[in-house]
Amino acid sequence: MMKESIKEGEDKMKKTVEALRKDLSTIRAGRANPAILDKIQIEYYGTMMPINQLANVAVPEPRLITIQPWDKTAIPVVEKAILKSDLGLNPSNDGNVIRIIIPQLTEERRKELVKLVKKKAEESRVAVRNIRRDTIERIKALEKTKAISEDDTKKGHDEIQKLTDKYIKEVDNVLEIKEKEIMEV
Repeated sequence: MMKESIKEGEDKMKKTVEALRKDLSTIRAGRANPAILDKIQIEYYGTMMPINQLANVAVPEPRLITIQPWDKTAIPVVEKAILKSDLGLNPSNDGNVIRIIIPQLTEERRKELVKLVKKKAEESRVAVRNIRRDTIERIKALEKTKAISEDDTKKGHDEIQKLTDKYIKEVDNVLEIKEKEIMEV
C-alpha cells in the first residue's frame, strides 16, 4: 500500500515536470520554435483545432516559421488567430504559405520572459511539494489504520522527501536551461 502511494506520488511529480517543460516550450526565446504556436486554436468548420492539425508547420531558418495550410481557404483564419494571440507575432502570406519572422528580443522583454519562466517554475515546485504533502498524508492514514508500522511510515517519509528533492532539482534544471535560452543573444 505504501509503495503504491509513493509510486503514485512519483508519477504525479514526473507529470508536473513534463507539464513545465511543455509549458516553457511555448515561450519564445528569440529563435523560431513551432511549439510557440501550440496554444493557438483555430475555428475551422465549427471545430476548434491547433494549427499543427490543419497545416504543415516548419522552421526553415533560425528566425522564420512557415505555416502551409492543407486547405488554402484556411490561410486568413490561421493568420487572424496568430495576430489575436498574445505572442506579438506578425504573420504575412503569399497566398500559399504564411511566414512568421521571429523578431529579435529586447533586453527588457528577455527579463520579462525570465520572470515569467521563474514564476512557472515556482508554481511547479509548489505542485511537487503539494504532491509530497498528499502522499505523506496517505502514508500517515495507513499507519493510523495499522496497515503499516511507525518505522515504515518513517521510511516512506524519507523516500518521498528524496523524490521531492529530485524533482525540485529537475524543475530547477529546466528553469536554468530555459533562462539561458532566453538570455542568449
